[in-house]
Amino acid sequence: MRSTQRDKGPSTVIGRAFTLLSAFRPDDTEVSLADLCRRTGISKTTAHRLLHELSTWDAVEQVGRGGWRLGMTMFELGQLAPRQRGLREAAAPFLADLFQATQQTVHLAVPEGTDVVYVQKLHGRGGPEVASRIGGRMPAYCTGVGKAILAFAPPDRLAAVLDAGLARRTPRTVIVPRLLTAELATVREREYAEEHEESTVGIACVAAPIFATEDTPVAAVSITGWANRLDTNRFAPAVRTAALGITRTLRAGHPSP
Repeated sequence: MRSTQRDKGPSTVIGRAFTLLSAFRPDDTEVSLADLCRRTGISKTTAHRLLHELSTWDAVEQVGRGGWRLGMTMFELGQLAPRQRGLREAAAPFLADLFQATQQTVHLAVPEGTDVVYVQKLHGRGGPEVASRIGGRMPAYCTGVGKAILAFAPPDRLAAVLDAGLARRTPRTVIVPRLLTAELATVREREYAEEHEESTVGIACVAAPIFATEDTPVAAVSITGWANRLDTNRFAPAVRTAALGITRTLRAGHPSP
């Protein structure tokens, strides 16, 4: 008997394939076909066919009797993305210096829509477990790196963030547009941003924007630590120094992000 289930989401083959690939989550060791179908709305017949096609390119690989996970090709392609690669190469020595100077978790993030995506992370010693990961994303409005970027970004980026809504992630998340706008004005004045338990309970963060050839930030750098231990004002000059060093390197002709 022929299945009457219809696919939801994108109508093209490429669209459905990327929908399947995007359905994998950071904590997945493997995902069943049924779970992928539930996450994407794609029928089992279509998903099964696409997964086997993707497996021939090592974009996914089958695990055990029915599980799937991302393949090595996805990792290799990610490393080839010029924007992230150029930025990471320019930032590497400054991130290492910042880590050595502060012993805190160091992040490098880029803007992506209303979010930020982390492209590098150096884990601090003895600090809190931070949910961020390389390739992961967080809302811009409640993170230090996000606010450092939003403060200097064109008005339409902030407008998009506000239109999407400011969801409360912790009791200290700023969810009033007027208050967020006022805070971003302060960030512009002092040229660094702070976060105090706004994205995650127990952590604090200080961040600074990174520029390339224009006045719009291409990224931000930050350090993150325990909220009751990290003196953001004390560490702000070190973070700003790192951001300025990366900016100068980019503007001096390092492969641009």
